[in-house]
Parts: sequence; structure tokens; C-alpha cells
Amino acid sequence: MSDSTTSAGGGLWRRIPLWQKILAGLALGVLTGALLGEDASVFKPLGDIFINAIKMLIVPLVFSTLVVGITAMRDPQKMGRIGARTIALYLLTTAFAIAIGLFASWLFQPGTGLEMSFDSAVEAKEAPSLREILVNLVPQNPIDALANGNILQIIVFAIGLGISLTLIGDKGEPVVRVFESFAEAMVKLTNIVMAFAPIGVFGLIAHVAGSYGLEVLLPLAKVIGVAYLASALHVLLVYSGLLALLGRLNPLRYLQGILDALVVAYSSASSSGTLPVSLRCARNNLGVSEGVSGFVLPVGATINMDGTAIYQGVVAVFIAQLIGVDLSLADYGMIIVTGTLASIGTAGVPGAGLVMLSIVMAQIGLPLEAIAVIAGIDRLLDMARTSVNVAGDLMVTTLVGKSEGELDESVYNAPRKS
Repeated sequence: MSDSTTSAGGGLWRRIPLWQKILAGLALGVLTGALLGEDASVFKPLGDIFINAIKMLIVPLVFSTLVVGITAMRDPQKMGRIGARTIALYLLTTAFAIAIGLFASWLFQPGTGLEMSFDSAVEAKEAPSLREILVNLVPQNPIDALANGNILQIIVFAIGLGISLTLIGDKGEPVVRVFESFAEAMVKLTNIVMAFAPIGVFGLIAHVAGSYGLEVLLPLAKVIGVAYLASALHVLLVYSGLLALLGRLNPLRYLQGILDALVVAYSSASSSGTLPVSLRCARNNLGVSEGVSGFVLPVGATINMDGTAIYQGVVAVFIAQLIGVDLSLADYGMIIVTGTLASIGTAGVPGAGLVMLSIVMAQIGLPLEAIAVIAGIDRLLDMARTSVNVAGDLMVTTLVGKSEGELDESVYNAPRKS
């Protein structure tokens, strides 16, 4: 009797979709953090272990899947075409994202009625020059790039190796098969790690919820709400709209297919850390081929900045309202143009969000000290912008797969478990 009951319980647990398990862990973490306060940090090691396991996957998974993706195309021209479409789509959606953030802040006026002083100065950041960007793309030592997790350099090396294996033909097949087996092993390891995601998410969110009290959140609740609303609108309107208009695809299937990745992105606040889950969603839920997903997603996790773009738009207008500065139409236009262009140069830079924000604020003459106002809530904003970034990566991957005839629509349109 007990054996059958246990078996039935285990079967029921296995039938529950992963995103629902993760969401349950997230909800339980919020409740635990609210009840225990800072004492909830005792559960943080559970989240740290999960994040370490995810980070463990990133470099070998990105490298192996990129090499396999390039060799699967067997056509350097096709790779160039996919790369151009990918970058163009990322820049287009980034411009939309900034505009939505600006409009939401203009409409809801999150900074109006608040009085805050700027006690700490923030040093202006500079975007790297085009020369620095190009030089730093090529690794002096690929082993060093792999060891340090320099994703941009890893991408360049993997693309070069993949093209070379394709060009040498049959001689490269044994190495290609090794990479294919290694990539499959990494996908399986990802599945194993993801089985523990609900526990890890519980630990992460319990710590975050316990660390932020109402006394910190209430004065800035409006700007948090505006940022979250703009993020949701971007996903529901821009991403879903592009899929429907350009791809002739049902956006609801896309939203259902990316839930696992969104929940992990929200709880971890790391686009690169969510990459293993994004790859899994793209292939298993959205039906994107191994070649396209293995190329587009690592690039997106590195250069796609839509969530940060929304954050820039919301925060720039919020700070202007906070200090009583009226922005002109030219200022709004400058924010859109500067933010979009800055995303190219700063995407691979640590603290890219702050770099981009300081560039934008300097262009429209806002005091950089005001950035300190949102420092206390940056983690909550980071969780939202990371979720948008990941949703954008998966949308672009789906559109590129569709345009290249490498989207299995029977998988994309398959009913999801609710």
C-alpha cells in the first residue's frame, strides 16, 4: 500500500510541468522571506549551490553547442545571413524597449511627489571604443577565455573552429562527432541540474524577499511597478507581435514554451546563467533546430539588452521627474538613439546596465549622483530586466529559425501541459 502510494505520488510529481514546480518554489520562498525576514538568508546556500551548478554548465554548453551549430549549417554564407538577421532583430527590439520604458514613465510619472537626496556620487562610465570592442573580441589564448568565462571571446573561437571543421570536410567528422556527443551530454546534465531548480529558486527568493523590507520598497514601489509593467508590455506586445506579424506564429505557444526559462531568469537575474534552460526550451518546446538555437541564443545572452533598455527609459524619466527636470522631445529621442547604440558597445562589459544608464544620463544632462537612488532596489529591477532579455533571446531564435526553415512547427504548436 505504501509502495503504491509512494509510486503514485512520484508519478504525480513527474507529471507536473517544471515551470509550475519552480513557480511553487518561488511562491514558497516569498512567503518564507516575508515571515522570517533577514533570518530567511539561512536558505541562501540552496540558491547558491543551484546557481553554481548552472554556471558550471555555461562555458562547456556554449562552446560545444556553438561548434555543433556551426558545423550543422555546413554553409558559412548561411551563418553570415543568420548572424545579420539576429543582430538586426536585437537592435530593433532594443529601440522598441527604450521607447516603451520612456512612454510608461511619462504616462505614470513614478518620480512625481517624491523627495530624495543624493548622498553618494556615481562616477561617469565610458563605453569602450569601437577599436577596443573589435580587438577584445579575439582571444589571445582561447583556453584562458574558456577558463575566465569570456563569452564573447568563446563565441568567436567556437565560430572559427566550427567553420574550420566544416571546411576540412571528412577529416573533421571525427571531431564533429566528439562535439556532438559532448553537447548531448551537456544537455543531459542540464536536465539533471534543472530537476533541482525548485529548491534552488526557493533558496534564492527567500533570501531576496527577506532582505527587502517594506520600508525600502514602499517609497519606490511606483518605479518598480512601472518597470515591471513596461517589461510585461514589451514581451506581450513587441515580442508576441513580431512573432505573429513576421513569423505567422501563435504567440501563446511561444509564451507557454518559454515559462521554464523565464522563471529561472527572474530568480537568478542572470541571462548567461539561464542559457542552458533557454537552449532546452528552444529545442524541446519551440522546435528550433540545434544549429540555429546553438548559434543565436549564446549571441543573444551576450548582446541582447532589451530589459536593460526598458530599465534605462524608466529610470531616466524617473530621475528627471525626481529632480524636476522637464525632458524635451529631443531628449526622448536622444535617450532612444544613445541607448540603442550603447547596447552594442557595452553588452559584454561587467555592470553593463550602469554603464549604459550613465551614458544616457550624461547625454541629456541628468546628475549621475541620482543613480544612487535606485541602488537599493536594483536587484528587483534586475530580475525583471533579465526576464525580458531571456524572452527576447528566445523570440529572436524562434523568428530566425522560422525564416531559415529550421523551426519544427509540429513541436512549436504542440499542446503544453497546464
